[in-house]
Amino acid sequence: MREHPRHEGHSAEPPPESWSGRATNRVQWLLAAAGAAFVALGVELAVDSNWTSGNAALWMSVIGCVAAGLLILFGTLAFVHVAVRVEGDCLEVRCGHMGVPRRRIQLAHVVEADFVPRVTPRQWGGWGYRWRPEKGTAVVVRRGEALVLRLGDGMVFTVTVDDAESAVRIIRNRMDLLPKPDAANA
Repeated sequence: MREHPRHEGHSAEPPPESWSGRATNRVQWLLAAAGAAFVALGVELAVDSNWTSGNAALWMSVIGCVAAGLLILFGTLAFVHVAVRVEGDCLEVRCGHMGVPRRRIQLAHVVEADFVPRVTPRQWGGWGYRWRPEKGTAVVVRRGEALVLRLGDGMVFTVTVDDAESAVRIIRNRMDLLPKPDAANA
């Protein structure tokens, strides 16, 4: 892991107003295609069926194919890509085309921001929105670089995103600009 000094490159210009990054997993499209194929099979069975074993078996097959297909389709499309945005005093993570699930983290709650050069789905138990008691929460859509936030409540949030190093730099700059809690009011 690389060290990133907080006050690296003092310049007179302020940090950018916002930063955004994405990560995409093209393999998920294959799984989405398999889900669409299950839905198509269910529709085909419902429309053009020559089953002789009765309507109950036919409808169970149709409903099973359509349900399995929709679960696979929507489950994979939700994590085909992730969009991360640092704007103002918060970081927002949106998954998939609809932006759901979504996570918004106030930078005032961030204790430390780190860059990790390699995170794999295997470390987290697969793709998607993951939680592991010993590691925290993560959004993993592909292997590669990631942004790791340690929050004030002791939790850790990891997200795989392209150009995570720039995100860490921006977040650290923002953390330096945030007002510090006054010790007299504590």
